[in-house]
Amino acid sequence: MLIDSHCHLNFDAFAEDRAEVLARAKAAGVVAFINPSTDLDDSRQVVALAETVPNLYAAIGFHPNAAAKFDAAALAHLRVLAGQPKVVAIGEIGLDYHWDEAPRPVQRRVFEQQLALAKELNKPVIIHQREAAVDTMAVLREWGAGQTHPGLVLHSFSGDRAMAEEAIELGFFLGISGPVTFKNARDLPEIVAAAPLDRLLVETDAPFLAPHPFRGKRNEPAHVKLVAERVAALKALSLAEMSQHLTANTLILFKFQPPAA
Repeated sequence: MLIDSHCHLNFDAFAEDRAEVLARAKAAGVVAFINPSTDLDDSRQVVALAETVPNLYAAIGFHPNAAAKFDAAALAHLRVLAGQPKVVAIGEIGLDYHWDEAPRPVQRRVFEQQLALAKELNKPVIIHQREAAVDTMAVLREWGAGQTHPGLVLHSFSGDRAMAEEAIELGFFLGISGPVTFKNARDLPEIVAAAPLDRLLVETDAPFLAPHPFRGKRNEPAHVKLVAERVAALKALSLAEMSQHLTANTLILFKFQPPAA
């Protein structure tokens, strides 16, 4: 039993075969999915899709690449959407200095406003960071001080060992995705091997970041099993035992109970 803690099932990549994708995920033992958003329209789409798929849950928010579109009205709309019963988190939010599609000060302001909304609503947070680890942790260090926060996952973790250790110290989770299976995974396998069992989640980020042997192809939630298998091997556990930990961690962070199969 696994949960894909981060996938984008509302994206056009799944428009033609979403039902088949969901069926393959079920066959692989995936019992629930969390679908983060990238902007206000995406947030609305995700909430609507979650209403039609019993084991799909939504996260709402503005990705840093969409930060220039964020304003007071958008924040008010997010606050309303967050009241929908299947909205379990704020995300994905953060900083992206690779694409720099919004000015960095704007990204940071939007990031901080959405983090404040998460605390206000007691919703956990899904973090996106790309080539912005120092600034991301500077913001999160203040937000997570005293661990008086509703919980957080660093999605598709790509930081170094020091960042992982600080995140864990702050009570955050590490989201592990396809790159942990790559032959050139660098430090990520060692970070996963050293991380406490109760701080790890698995995800696909589908349709992106397909794990080996599907690298370069469209990713889908069924492939989260390949990520979990690699994590289990790194922790010297069986897949069944590792899956129990991963599922429990996801439910602890996002505070929902998937429907019975």
